[in-house]
Amino acid sequence: MTLLICIARASHSRELGLKVSEISRFLGLSPPTVTQLINSLEAKQMVERQADASDRRVVRIKLTEQGKIITRKARDHMDATLNKMVEYLGEEESDQLAELLGKVYTFMEDNPPPNLDRLQMNGDEKLD
Repeated sequence: MTLLICIARASHSRELGLKVSEISRFLGLSPPTVTQLINSLEAKQMVERQADASDRRVVRIKLTEQGKIITRKARDHMDATLNKMVEYLGEEESDQLAELLGKVYTFMEDNPPPNLDRLQMNGDEKLD
């Protein structure tokens, strides 16, 4: 879902679609990981690959109509859930939550987690 939303957001400003390298940079994932995710979404007919008109070596990723529908439904669901949470918390606690989440975001920007793609998941994990 995160990949679909990433492509949808970027599609508003770019009709051409995104290159795998751009998606990789946005999501903080390696290009091979992004390619695997795209392959999965392409098999489900949610994204499509298109050759760039100005450079045939470049492949761009776009949402299909099915991908747009799924993304819109997910966004609507997230909006409804957030509205319910704000209603539940009230204005003051919602403001506090927004302030704390802003601080968390700033912290994560200043202290990014290790690249999970480089971790070995066989019991002898090593971080460099």
